[in-house]
Amino acid sequence: MKKIILAATLAFAGFTAVQASEVNTIKNAAIVAVQDSAVKTPIKLEELPEPITTALKSDTYKDWTATEAFTVKEGTKEYYLVNVKKEAETGSLKFDKDGKPIQ
Repeated sequence: MKKIILAATLAFAGFTAVQASEVNTIKNAAIVAVQDSAVKTPIKLEELPEPITTALKSDTYKDWTATEAFTVKEGTKEYYLVNVKKEAETGSLKFDKDGKPIQ
């Protein structure tokens, strides 16, 4: 019985194999994330439209620091996504091109 269990275990181990593949890296490539038909393109914080930077400086968001920004296109909708942090907290804010928060 022990030989049968050992043989079955070895046979199963023989059928399972790990395949490794080489990872190709591309230098200076822009990373664009596509999720649920949404295209998310990173932009520099300095490239945010003036109404959004003004909104980020308002009393509502003054304690938060912008860490990264993206333009997001979902079908016909287009908005800006700004990741922010305050001490250990992090969050994301969505703004239209006029700096108005959207849900």
